[in-house]
Amino acid sequence: METSGQGPVQTVQTASSPATTPAAFEKLVRSEFTPRTTYLNSASTGLLPGRAVRAMHEATLSVAEGRPADMFADVEAARAAFARLVGVAPSRVAAGASVAVYSGLVAASLPAGAEVLTAEGDFSSTVNPFHMRADLKVRTVPLERIAESVRPGTALVAVSAAQSADGRIADLPALRAATRAHGARLYLDASQATGWLDLVEHIADVDFLSSVAFKWLTCPRGVAFFVVPDGPEDPDAPGAFGGVLALLAGWVAGERPWDSCYGPVTELARSARRFDESPSLFAYAGARHSLAVIEELGVAAIRAHDLALADRFRTGLAARGHEPVAAPGSPIVSVPGLGVRQAELSAAGIEVSDRAGQLRAAFHLYNTEADVDRLLEALGDS
Repeated sequence: METSGQGPVQTVQTASSPATTPAAFEKLVRSEFTPRTTYLNSASTGLLPGRAVRAMHEATLSVAEGRPADMFADVEAARAAFARLVGVAPSRVAAGASVAVYSGLVAASLPAGAEVLTAEGDFSSTVNPFHMRADLKVRTVPLERIAESVRPGTALVAVSAAQSADGRIADLPALRAATRAHGARLYLDASQATGWLDLVEHIADVDFLSSVAFKWLTCPRGVAFFVVPDGPEDPDAPGAFGGVLALLAGWVAGERPWDSCYGPVTELARSARRFDESPSLFAYAGARHSLAVIEELGVAAIRAHDLALADRFRTGLAARGHEPVAAPGSPIVSVPGLGVRQAELSAAGIEVSDRAGQLRAAFHLYNTEADVDRLLEALGDS
């Protein structure tokens, strides 16, 4: 908790060098993660690294003992780490707790009558805020057709980078080409991608990006980020930050938060911090350390590890007569008709999800080939 009375500290960390060898990767993972199950459910909730658990314990203990730690410094460290992971300046990143909140801010920024294009079956927090505005025209198409469905008059495309239900990945280059051709904007929910997909190579193609951090980024629940376009010299000019208004601004959204505690905020932050939600400080106390683990391992190494396991699972499924949903290049594998096995598998110590009748397995940095093989053995032949 900030105790100095001077507001959140604007610190910026330098990125850690990623683990350079498989042995170094494995050593770091095993030192931080201690699952007691065959945990293949990171698309629901990622496991917490030991250093994050210890930091949260110390933070809660500091409050219990009447010596609250400066957890606002943790918020700024987490903001800076996320900015590095997606390849933007920290000034473009807002820190909050919910994708739905940031989807709502984007929805509120659109003029009446604007057309929003979404993908069928996308996650509710991504798309529902647009449906809550009766004066918007929301059009929904299959994910595979979303780029070709952008047309003159489309104001915004709102889509997940990877689909929660089955891991299918949006064709981001095609989407950017389509939105540019028709003057539309792109809002990306990267919740199922940050941590394993290199978003740095795609961030220039995105106008707005949101992501929770409790999945592939291995953070505690209560942490989410929102990326907006660069602000102009005058942050209050019309159209600044892509036209998003700080409708939920509280005291932390002030340029000088500790001078913004009472009455209307007289000066909003000149950066994306104007879109901050009042942070869940204990969660951020852990999040800065979780994000440090992701940086130390390196997204490229995590991606290679995750996809190798997912491919091993797909190969094993085919050998047993099961056909997963086609989602090449994704660590999420969903198998139609097998969702009913979820409770049985959980009882056997194998954690997966049941999503609309599909068994969903999600392979992440702490998983091993033995985990894949145990799930395959438990599923058996078709």
